[in-house]
Amino acid sequence: MDDKQKIWAAGLLLRALRDRTRMDALPEIYRPRDEAEAYEIQDRFVAGMLAELGGEIVGYKAGCTNVTAQRQLGLSSPFAGPLLSTFVRTSPAEISAEDGFMRMIEAEIGFRLGQDLADTGTPYTALTVRPALAAAFGAIEVVDSRYDDWTSAGAPQLIADNVCTGFWVHGEESADFSAIDLADHLVQVRRNGNLAEQGSSANVLDNPLNVVAWLANHLIGRGSCLKAGHLITTGTMIAVNGAEKGDNIEADFGALGTVEVSFT
Repeated sequence: MDDKQKIWAAGLLLRALRDRTRMDALPEIYRPRDEAEAYEIQDRFVAGMLAELGGEIVGYKAGCTNVTAQRQLGLSSPFAGPLLSTFVRTSPAEISAEDGFMRMIEAEIGFRLGQDLADTGTPYTALTVRPALAAAFGAIEVVDSRYDDWTSAGAPQLIADNVCTGFWVHGEESADFSAIDLADHLVQVRRNGNLAEQGSSANVLDNPLNVVAWLANHLIGRGSCLKAGHLITTGTMIAVNGAEKGDNIEADFGALGTVEVSFT
């Protein structure tokens, strides 16, 4: 796949986002054949969104951090994409139900970095990334997709689509989270006041800190790195849930607070 084809693929995704249209899949000639091509298309798609919508990259999200989900998509590791300020909201948030095709809810633990995680020549681990984290918080990712059926599009196309980029809502930061067991922290998600789903941080690579380490190593492998101030979200702790127009969603992260989003 040459650069021109990657540019065209990114352009098709950008047009779908702009015109609020969906496609069965990228045309075969513009379809990424592997993760490397997918990330190169993602880079161009992200650049196009920034050029058209403004804003900046404020951090990164990791997806498919559940082993079961990885097997379903034929992956052996998570995937990742930038968080764009245009789509970031602070809880409590209101989002138009018309701004996107899907309202798929993921409850996630996030972090803000206090220092760079640059290339040291040694891969990062949960233990070595922990001192770089300045704060923790709960978050809700509202997953969206430019494909009619994201579950059958395949991992490379999802990566190209900035790993199903949609909105992301984060809660209040907690700078003192040393007493929280990040390997087994619970969340309860309520829809219109009723319990809809619950889950544990153990569902994301056994511990969200493992996800931060994976993300740091992934970006270094692509010639970049996580930087101080970046926001990170580590993947869903729950089974993906849908929301409808008019719904109010609350994710209760206990000591990490509650995150709320309404679809108007």
